[in-house]
Amino acid sequence: MKIVIAPDSFKDSLSALKVAQAIAKGWQAVFPHVETVLCPMADGGEGTIEAVLEVCNGQWREKTVVGPLGKPVQAKWGWLEQQKIAIIEMAQASGIQLVPPSERDACHSTTFGTGELILDALDAGAKDIILTVGGSATNDGGTGLLSALGAVLLDANKNVLPTGGLALSNLSKIDLTHFDPRIQQTQFLLAADVRNPLCGPNGASHIFGPQKGASPAQVKLLDQALAHFADVSAELLGFDKRDEVGSGAAGGLGFAAKSYLNAAFKAGVKVVAELNQLEQKIAHADWVITGEGKFDQQTLSGKTVFGVSQIAKAHNVPVVVIAGTLGEGYQALYEHGVTAAFSLANGPMPLEQACKHAAELIYERTIDIARLIQFNMNSL
Repeated sequence: MKIVIAPDSFKDSLSALKVAQAIAKGWQAVFPHVETVLCPMADGGEGTIEAVLEVCNGQWREKTVVGPLGKPVQAKWGWLEQQKIAIIEMAQASGIQLVPPSERDACHSTTFGTGELILDALDAGAKDIILTVGGSATNDGGTGLLSALGAVLLDANKNVLPTGGLALSNLSKIDLTHFDPRIQQTQFLLAADVRNPLCGPNGASHIFGPQKGASPAQVKLLDQALAHFADVSAELLGFDKRDEVGSGAAGGLGFAAKSYLNAAFKAGVKVVAELNQLEQKIAHADWVITGEGKFDQQTLSGKTVFGVSQIAKAHNVPVVVIAGTLGEGYQALYEHGVTAAFSLANGPMPLEQACKHAAELIYERTIDIARLIQFNMNSL
């Protein structure tokens, strides 16, 4: 018997690797001699680098960069030396977790630090750069990133624009004279599960601006500013990507990456699955066990469990989900490759308690699942 264990992290509790290890421990308590393959997963959000580096034997790199509010922050990125692949989580440099709720400022926050991480990766010799763009604090259209790479944004008086999305309403010209030439020799991939366009009612500002601190009036101004940035970009570049899938990701950084870095777009879970060679691992497996903190209808929107179950379904491999909670509509996943789903809680308990004891609960639930499978095998 071969078991592939491919969970996501349990937010505020366990990393994907810790979850996988707890599942493996429980499985081996019942089936001590089976082959267990651990493949920590992620969907392009928090924990993506850790999941890939663990499976691919990569390295962490670290750099002090400009944070979303202009203060220095320590940011990490991932490096796969053999493939010359850099994996950059923009949340490390420009993430909302770096800004206390009372200080969030969608109008003036910047992605400059994410651009600095790209420069660091280029200096390391990266040939491919994967940008994962979940959890941003910014709404600057990725212009901070472009500035870090050498672009100069000017107003009508040829003054350099201040940072942030609101200032883009005064954008007159983008000077690419000193834009890093290595960009053209580098392949960029945008890994995200956000499919929104740049502007409009479903765009970056309207959908995500409020959680980044924007008032309704500011949302309207930011949307207009990003639209103007897209107008200036279209005139400069000769094409317009504002309405493409993913252009609204990370406060419009998706638009900048597509337009100025020629970045391709792919769902985050697919990127991680390819790097971790998940399909090759699943192809000849007997069971797949995956999981996430909350398993519900939102999982269908490109989250890890959905991606894993789709691969398993293609190879007719049954999938068991272990989740912190089973939320509304999770049964819809039964049509997409999930065989059965189980929650951790063995009785009523506060969320804090469940998070604190998650590894133990995962271990116990896995034993229950494995014993059920063992009984079924013995009955045949």
